[in-house]
Amino acid sequence: MKTDNQKPVDSAGKKSKGQRYQVRGVVAENAGATIKRLLSYFKYKRWTLIIGLILLGIASLGGVGFGAMIRPIVNSVVYDQDVDKLIMYLYVLAAIVSVQIIANYLGNRLMMRLSQSITHRMRSDLFNRMMKLPIAFFDQNKHGNIMSTFVNDVDMVSQALQQGIPQVLFSVLSFTGSIVVMLILSPLLTLLVIVMLALMIFLAANIGKRSGKNFRSQQAQLANLNGYVEEMMNGQKVVKVFNHEARSIQEFEVHNEELRKSSTQASAFSVVIMPVMGNLSYVMYALIAMLGALLTINGRLDIGTITSFLQYTRSVSQPITQLSNQMNVLLGAIAGAERIFKMLDEPIETNDGLVDLEVTAEGERFWVVPGEAGEVSRVPVQGDIRFFDVDFGYLEGQKVLQNITLWAAPGQKIAFVGSTGAGKTTITNLINRFYEIREGKITFDGIDLKQIKKTALRQTLGMVLQDVHLFEGTVRDNIRYGRLDATNEEVEEAAKLANAHSFICRLPEKYDTMLTSDGQNLSSGERQLLSIARAAVANPLVLILDEATSSVDTRTERHIEKGMDHLMQGRTTFAIAHRLSTVRHSNAILVLESGQIIERGDHDNLLSQRGRYYELSAGTSELS
Repeated sequence: MKTDNQKPVDSAGKKSKGQRYQVRGVVAENAGATIKRLLSYFKYKRWTLIIGLILLGIASLGGVGFGAMIRPIVNSVVYDQDVDKLIMYLYVLAAIVSVQIIANYLGNRLMMRLSQSITHRMRSDLFNRMMKLPIAFFDQNKHGNIMSTFVNDVDMVSQALQQGIPQVLFSVLSFTGSIVVMLILSPLLTLLVIVMLALMIFLAANIGKRSGKNFRSQQAQLANLNGYVEEMMNGQKVVKVFNHEARSIQEFEVHNEELRKSSTQASAFSVVIMPVMGNLSYVMYALIAMLGALLTINGRLDIGTITSFLQYTRSVSQPITQLSNQMNVLLGAIAGAERIFKMLDEPIETNDGLVDLEVTAEGERFWVVPGEAGEVSRVPVQGDIRFFDVDFGYLEGQKVLQNITLWAAPGQKIAFVGSTGAGKTTITNLINRFYEIREGKITFDGIDLKQIKKTALRQTLGMVLQDVHLFEGTVRDNIRYGRLDATNEEVEEAAKLANAHSFICRLPEKYDTMLTSDGQNLSSGERQLLSIARAAVANPLVLILDEATSSVDTRTERHIEKGMDHLMQGRTTFAIAHRLSTVRHSNAILVLESGQIIERGDHDNLLSQRGRYYELSAGTSELS
């Protein structure tokens, strides 16, 4: 749909109408608050989490027990030379390993199910939030950016929940258990281990701190790339007809290069940390082996103890290395979660208002207006809409509409004519309460529009837009979208009213013909007729036509106009058109320029004024 909202564009090429709605950037957020909020999702699967953690705890402590069994096994061979004792220790070791394997399998399986349940709920929360967001949000955020939040950011969180968190728990418990046993075996050697581990943790923490902002940048650049690809996919015909393939490739390469740089910087953490951690663990192992050998020679340690201790030296550094390796996943998940929660925190469209709609069994509609004393009055819905001195702007201090006063009596057709950006579409957006006015007043049947609940208001309105959107499904389902409880007979009656029945009957499966994505297996005129039928089945009292025939040929336009003429009968209609032939029979034509009504009257009256409308009709001037 072509709009004249005069949306400002920032330096990045993204629309913004105020500070509250902003395209997401890479500003660092409070990671602690993000993690806390992310962990709050575990409450929905509390017992799955508890059992999974217990099993993973058993698995990690099984690894500690494995190391502890090395000492008696080695000593039973070297010193005791007792075969029975050795066999008993081997049985115990086999039992520990078996329990560890089973607990590790079941624990990871439960955490996988937990991860999928949480991301399932997170996607549901995102979609439910998206359905409640105002039109302004979608005007200002690219669809590809929003899709990136649904797909890439949620997948990053899912990967962390499925792999990162279990690995972190396993590593922490293994580390803690190993340190406790090592202190029992040799406090002196443990002190050396702690010093080396402190150095490793210090390096990992500092590198990770520097890497966090790079992961935020990576997710933001990925969203920008997705937004650009989505835009190019939708605009392929335009790209090809103007031979802009090379330019599109160049622009894609810019986005792709930015993503490569941010991803490289983010992934550099793992490239640096793994060799650092690995080499320091080797150094620690060598130091422990040398010092342990001296203690064993001096008789302060037995061979079984130093063998077990060396095993713990390897296992205690492994959790640090594993934690470092998981930092990529965890940092990416935090960056993704920040973007998810930003979308979840966007303010929803409030259904504010006191006046509701009542529909009787006979189909009559009434406004239910509560009084100050608690009484309720019922006002018939007629379709009388009036604007009183309405000023409006998307940004503070920048008015799009100025001193708009107009009226539409029930059943009248009001047409808007004017240059692009004059404010025509903005007026219809205000009737729908897609945006709220700050100055002036709009009434519907004498009731202030702000007092009518949005859901009730929109039940009385129907829209036919220039850019038709059809859903995957049957022709019947797409028409029924206007009123989901419509019967098959009502759907067909609406199609006949919209002049669409004849072409539908020529389709292979008639009303049960499946439509491909956005109805691409139909012509533009046929899609528009289905859009009119969808509005007709809703049986609105007020109809808004936003350049519904501007993208079709003259013959198709006449066919569509017949359908719209049937639909407009008995309904208050607001029509926006560039072709003056489509508005000449309107009850009133309003000519807008720069957000102001400069002329009003019917076709003959405006011609007699010999003003802007006369110039347009005579061809001496054109709409810009």
